[in-house]
Amino acid sequence: MKSLFDEEAFNEIQRRVGELKSTKQGLWGKMSVGQMVWHCQVPLALAIKNKPTRKKGSLFIRLFFKKSLYNDKPWRKNLPTSPFAKTKQPKDFTVERYKLLDLIAQFHDLKSRAAWNPHPIFGKLTHEQWGQMNYKHLDHHLRQFGV
Repeated sequence: MKSLFDEEAFNEIQRRVGELKSTKQGLWGKMSVGQMVWHCQVPLALAIKNKPTRKKGSLFIRLFFKKSLYNDKPWRKNLPTSPFAKTKQPKDFTVERYKLLDLIAQFHDLKSRAAWNPHPIFGKLTHEQWGQMNYKHLDHHLRQFGV
């Protein structure tokens, strides 16, 4: 499984984000490309901040969806989006893409971080699972927009 902590996967994701265009239409889902690049910032920012949380996702999510975060099987199309990572407001593609590229680089630079607080929805994740989950999330949405 690829990880955003690996140099090759990091470079691949940076290149693919760079290939996005403001005119791209999603192959599935309702997000515009600007909303998608904004949405992809949310889990990266959460990981970078690494704040402690008492909140935990439902047992169902932790038991049935958590393993899909860090395996090689692609996520299916049209998965529901967490409300805190959803926007109905239009987003400026150029501005949001720049922010996303910066967050991807900041996250990649955490490849040596030893201590990770639990994810607010998925609970405890290993260092490698954090890298895999963030790679897989970005890959899912880049495939959504054909890059």
